[in-house]
Amino acid sequence: MTNKEIIKYWIDSSDQDYETMQVLVRNAQYSWSLFIGHLVVEKLLKGMYVKQNFDTPYPPKTHNLLLLAEKCELELEDKQIEKLQIITQFNISARYDDYKQEFHKKCTKEYTELQVENIKEIREWLKKKLILKS
Repeated sequence: MTNKEIIKYWIDSSDQDYETMQVLVRNAQYSWSLFIGHLVVEKLLKGMYVKQNFDTPYPPKTHNLLLLAEKCELELEDKQIEKLQIITQFNISARYDDYKQEFHKKCTKEYTELQVENIKEIREWLKKKLILKS
């Protein structure tokens, strides 16, 4: 695969996850929707990593969104840093049994809608960066 094909793979996979996230929200599966929302952002950051590192197009094997953003040398505003830190927690909180119950309680409709909006905002920002630099 060429680097452009790898980037397209990450974008397409992220787009599929975004649709899945929306279906889960509509079906009140809030904690899982946020888990998938984390993947939406993670995959775009991995696509950005490939774009920024053509010689070594294999992104780090991490789910830490802030670390990925730093590896992409993205200039982040404080609010973006805060959102990435929060979204990163969805990966661990929804995945591991000892965190799931508390996370499930936290994921009310209102909380989930707010976080989905944050995911959407970060997603649009990243996609714009990916497209403009293609």
